[in-house]
Amino acid sequence: MACSGSFVVILDATIVSVALPAIRADLGFAPSSLSWVVNAYTLAFAGFLLLGGRLCDLFGQRRMFVVGMSLFTVARLAAGLTGTAELLLATRAVQGLGAALLMPVTLSLLNTTFTEPARRARALGTWSAIGALGAASGPVIGGLLTQWAGWRWVFFITVPVGVLAILAAGPVLPSRRDVRPRPRLDVVGATTATAGLAAVVYAAMRPADTGWTAPAVLLPFVAGLALLVVFVLHQARWAREPLLPLGIFRLRQVSGGNVVMFVLGLGFFASPVLLSLYLQDVHHYSPLRAGLAYLPVGVAMFAGAQSAGPLSVRIGARRAALLCCALGAVGFAGVAAGTGLHASYPVSVLIPGAVFGFGTAAAFTPITVAATGGLPPDRSGLAAGLLNTVRQTSGALGLAVLSTLALASGYTAAFAVSAGCLAVAAAAAPLLIPRGS
Repeated sequence: MACSGSFVVILDATIVSVALPAIRADLGFAPSSLSWVVNAYTLAFAGFLLLGGRLCDLFGQRRMFVVGMSLFTVARLAAGLTGTAELLLATRAVQGLGAALLMPVTLSLLNTTFTEPARRARALGTWSAIGALGAASGPVIGGLLTQWAGWRWVFFITVPVGVLAILAAGPVLPSRRDVRPRPRLDVVGATTATAGLAAVVYAAMRPADTGWTAPAVLLPFVAGLALLVVFVLHQARWAREPLLPLGIFRLRQVSGGNVVMFVLGLGFFASPVLLSLYLQDVHHYSPLRAGLAYLPVGVAMFAGAQSAGPLSVRIGARRAALLCCALGAVGFAGVAAGTGLHASYPVSVLIPGAVFGFGTAAAFTPITVAATGGLPPDRSGLAAGLLNTVRQTSGALGLAVLSTLALASGYTAAFAVSAGCLAVAAAAAPLLIPRGS
């Protein structure tokens, strides 16, 4: 169940990108608004993740899995049936909300089901591998469906998976049997956190169109930061039952794991988009061919994620995170060198891409083990929501910065910065993640 939820959520983030030209032609999107087919999903996903994690703790895993998967599936079906650009953007936002409610449940399920550290590490490795499979197969499946069946099937394809998962949730997932009074939801905290995160992510999406100093970037960015400051003050001083108890950051594995995840996300999550653009702009690949060219990187990601669980058990989460992030840095440095020389596809993408794909995908498991392990069950969803919020926010910021840098200074500079981010994550892992995580 956890893997099915992770797969459809991550697949949704990548499958739509290759269908954008067909969507624009059919629904009449303006060039400046087409990117919001992706951005509307990302914005809602990032903004509501922290709330989704807390709701998982309050209302139980089974209930929130059904609610999140139902919202996600119905919105996917509606997106495929829509006939206007405005309705498509609305359904994409609802998909993001459903994903934000669903994703923390998938990680919380693993942490509460597999309590023995070695088994949990292996389960998280499988969970990461399925996510990597979704990320890698998205461009390929999207290209095939768009070319042979039409762009609407990009949305229809996961509807049967969602329906089957909803039907299976009742007999498979545990019901909430906690007889203690249910804590109240921190409405003020939920509102300020969601609005602040959404404003910051929105500002990060705008520079490619307006530049970094435009009011459309600075105003929401400053407003978002102000709301997040209010959120922190509210959690620390005024909230009776805070959405995010700040004491969780006193746990070194939680705070350290989230910092390393943030730096890793800055460097890694923009790579599929940058590689796709590089292959189409420099090597003049078609969208489908670019998606197929990314497939070996995805295969390496799957292999890395599968090997990460046993590696984390054998050498510990801290050493595994260091080793895998360092390998990712080497791979990104190789891509930067290859793109700088305008080398052939095997030299510039295939070989170094497989290296960073293996390393970065493997790094997610030990960092997740550190950041979410060893917590009581009533904090499992919170830790999962926090880590996923950090992942999604860092990915949005990294995509904004690196795509702007690629336009201004070239792909070599963008991939060099990615390599630097992974190197910083490798250096930070042994300093911030405690021994024995």
